[in-house]
Amino acid sequence: MAKNGFTDKVKITVKAGDGGDGMNSFKAYKGKPACGPDGGDGGDGGSVYFVGDKDMHDLLSFRYTAKYFAGNGERGGTNQCYGKSGEDLYVKVPCGTLVRDFESGKILCDIYEDGETVKIVSGGRGGKGNVRFTTARRHAPNFAQKGVLTHPHVLILEMKVIADVGLVGFPNVGKSTLLSKISAAKPKIADYHFTTLSPNLGVAKYYDESFIAADIPGLIEGAAEGAGLGHDFLRHIERTRMICHVVDISGLEGRDPLEDFETINAELKNYSEKLAALPQIVALNKTDIFGAEENCKRFRKKYGKRYEIFEISAVQGEGTEALVRAIAEKLKTLPPAEKIPADEFSLEEESDLDFEIFTDENGAFVVVGGLVDMLCRNVVLNNPDSMNYFQRVLKLRGVFKALEAAGCKAGDTVVVGEVEFEYV
Repeated sequence: MAKNGFTDKVKITVKAGDGGDGMNSFKAYKGKPACGPDGGDGGDGGSVYFVGDKDMHDLLSFRYTAKYFAGNGERGGTNQCYGKSGEDLYVKVPCGTLVRDFESGKILCDIYEDGETVKIVSGGRGGKGNVRFTTARRHAPNFAQKGVLTHPHVLILEMKVIADVGLVGFPNVGKSTLLSKISAAKPKIADYHFTTLSPNLGVAKYYDESFIAADIPGLIEGAAEGAGLGHDFLRHIERTRMICHVVDISGLEGRDPLEDFETINAELKNYSEKLAALPQIVALNKTDIFGAEENCKRFRKKYGKRYEIFEISAVQGEGTEALVRAIAEKLKTLPPAEKIPADEFSLEEESDLDFEIFTDENGAFVVVGGLVDMLCRNVVLNNPDSMNYFQRVLKLRGVFKALEAAGCKAGDTVVVGEVEFEYV
């Protein structure tokens, strides 16, 4: 979402680096063209990380650069030289950025604190060079493993302002003016609707206590369904620990302040039951205007037992100190804001369990790939149960069918990692 330069929701594409291929080569000396394998491993691809940055205040930069690719691993070299690993990519995002997978909508992470670093996608592993496939029987393997290829992923970055208290209310009720009085923030202030087009943050202090207040752009009826600016900015009060509901008690806009109050609370509830359940303090603003006194009495009569109410004049600064004190005291009793938990979801490549089949110089069928690497890490050769798991995985992953398709017959030798067996 972008209005007047403020961007709080973007779609980007990220891709980890591909793994470099292993090298298939042999040492060669004058008069001796092949003196043994010496192909090195390919380098691993770079990974993509997101890093929280307190100095970023929106996602504007992502409107101009939408693709973020880490470096690819280099191919392995001769003389058993390893390929260079791809360069990792670190993408800075504002604190309070929620990262979602575009296709599923699942939450990958919530970048909450300054400097917080989260790996989004891992680089592909480099392939093994042919020197890694030598055994007591196989002295000159004429094959190498390819690096793991990665795939691009489309993500949604969604910024949710981190604040202790959110100032909500209709447009032009004085939220920006109130924020400017209780903090050092300098929001744009004018006497017309939708002056505020982006959330403004300010640090309010009361003696040794301090809290962050967010001036949320004005909500109107139907905001939870997308009317006005409300739908785009309601997300910014989802993190707040409490709400300060600012009401224009003067009625100068031609609306009933009591109906305004009910309308905004209904919008909060329509958007999120959690928002509606947040502790709420009411600030009746513009009490210095003629007609406000009668409306204050009506408001207190109807809501005085349910809410803590303060009569203020944000322009004059009257009543704001008592309001700040009440907010500071209330925040002491509330739990700290929490990160939004990630879903059980991962972007890691499933192709990591792929495999390939080669035939070596002895006619044996050699299975290599990510599946074999996984089996090598998990299979204990002298454990019958582990070997049963080994055979079961080969069957379920289609290795036996692939062997037969490659021409493997009963009695042929099959090599999977360190396991060598006669095909039956």
